[in-house]
Amino acid sequence: MTLYGEKLPPADDRPTVQVTAVSWPDEEPATVAPPPDRPDGPTRPWRQRLLLAAAVLAAVPRRQRLLLAGGVAAAVLAAFAGAGAYAYAGDVPRGTTVLGAELGGRSRTDAAHALRAELDRRSAALNAPIAVNVGEKRVEVQPADIGLAIDVDATVAAAAAAAANPVSRLVGSRTVDPVVTVDAKRLDATLSKALGDQGREMTMPRIIFTGTTPKPVYPKPALTLEPTSAADAVKTGWLAGEPVTVPLAEKWPTTTRAEVDRLIAELAKPAVAAPVTLSTEQGSVTIPPAAIASGLRFSVDEAGTLTPRVDVKRLRAALGDRLAKLEVEPKNAGLTITGGKPKVVPGRVGKQVDATALGRDLLAVLPKADGRTVTATLKPAEPELTEAKLAELGINERVSTFTTRFTGGLSSPRSQNIVQAAKDVDGTIVKPGETFSLNGHTGERSYDQGYQDAPTIVNGKLVPGVGGGVSQFTTTLFNATYYAGLEDVQHKPHSFYFSRYPSVIESTIYWPQLDFKFRNNTPYGVLIDTSYTSSTITVSIWSTKVYDSVKTEYGPRRDITQPTTVYLEPGPKCITAEGSVGFAQDAYRVITKGGKVIKREKFSWRYDPEPRFVCAPKPDA
Repeated sequence: MTLYGEKLPPADDRPTVQVTAVSWPDEEPATVAPPPDRPDGPTRPWRQRLLLAAAVLAAVPRRQRLLLAGGVAAAVLAAFAGAGAYAYAGDVPRGTTVLGAELGGRSRTDAAHALRAELDRRSAALNAPIAVNVGEKRVEVQPADIGLAIDVDATVAAAAAAAANPVSRLVGSRTVDPVVTVDAKRLDATLSKALGDQGREMTMPRIIFTGTTPKPVYPKPALTLEPTSAADAVKTGWLAGEPVTVPLAEKWPTTTRAEVDRLIAELAKPAVAAPVTLSTEQGSVTIPPAAIASGLRFSVDEAGTLTPRVDVKRLRAALGDRLAKLEVEPKNAGLTITGGKPKVVPGRVGKQVDATALGRDLLAVLPKADGRTVTATLKPAEPELTEAKLAELGINERVSTFTTRFTGGLSSPRSQNIVQAAKDVDGTIVKPGETFSLNGHTGERSYDQGYQDAPTIVNGKLVPGVGGGVSQFTTTLFNATYYAGLEDVQHKPHSFYFSRYPSVIESTIYWPQLDFKFRNNTPYGVLIDTSYTSSTITVSIWSTKVYDSVKTEYGPRRDITQPTTVYLEPGPKCITAEGSVGFAQDAYRVITKGGKVIKREKFSWRYDPEPRFVCAPKPDA
């Protein structure tokens, strides 16, 4: 008999081979499930099978090994095939554990069930309060309050993706950390409360001008929580069942102290060392150091980066009317009432210095000692409200009007103040959504604007004051907007009741504390039209009518109190008064639309009794 051309010895002469079973060093023989062809019972581990085959080959003389080679090779291949099936069983590599739970060799679904079972066993520990140290303060935090949880599905996915080569899958092991989630906002709120006043805000770098002197504000760091580090520390401590120390971190602004000093030395000081000449095709003007200091700003962002810029609006305000000889101001289109109808008053395109270019070019020359000239371009400046935009506002009918009466004719200072306020407001257009402020519109009422001294209420008595009487115009305007159904934002009735006004639905004004404001809460524009006679002031609101009607319903007067008599020192500043009763009353604004009441607003006020002021010594009792 031959094998591959080599003659084999007779069967009688073949040696008997003594085979000794071997086992893996220092290991107990393991028992595994039988392969498909051996359902009758357990077999030795696959690695022991391989060692056994190797021992048999080693004991056979070389000539006889070839005889066994074919059979042994087949056995080895079968062993590897079985080992591969064993090693790659399930979605999670064998030998993989999470929190001590064996997930290896399982499907994702089975692994998730096994992990949830382990979490159930640990529920008491995982739901126990966590001791958290924030600076010098210790607090106990409930895991559920900050959303601490283990994401089972994400953890199983991480376990399934764990790196494991074929040998490691067969004989190795690995531990995968669970995926822990936390509600970042709730955690931050909890830790910030614990931090309290132990932390400090960042001091942002600044450069401010006092007159023409630049002064630095140097940066200082914040002492605060670092969200990522804090979350990691809490997650780790929770899993370990140990107290957590949340680290505090210093956070510095981006711009350093040295950079602040450099900006002062290289820009802020040279900027105000001399004036700058602004040259245009219409001539030139000088920008003095004081105006430069007003316009040169150093902005700082959230990171604490200091950036120089020129605020052209502030620069314009500081220059006053210097630019008037170079520029033509744009004029808004407007409306006037002619023949009982609104008529458009055309606007005008202006010519103004290019603000963007001016800011850029001025900033470039400010550090220089010489060549401090900026050439500016005048470009067309569209008005804010053009005729086309005005047409879109829908101002086409009168929706309300209100008139009050005054005495003394047009010659009295009080009457003049009422008329002056009416002139200041006449023709004002309030766009949809905008809020009108009477103080904001007129500014501080002064002699330069045409206002005069007239009686005004201060500390419960009448005294002379510039602009006295403007409260009558305020009341008239308030009622006109009230009956137009516009939103009342701010008003305050008088301390004393005056019969020339409707009770409760009236308003005083006093710079700067007391203001009257309303908001245009309609989809249409609002035009304020004023007119006057020698004894009346009228305010009308023009727009598009939104409501069917706006009316006032009054409750009865109550808690009526009588005035007292007060004697004042005679003199030019003493103003007499007849006095009036005090009372409380409610008024209701009732708004109807489509035949139904859609809004009922309550206004309430209590008037003090106005004393009877007598300019005379108090008579003896």
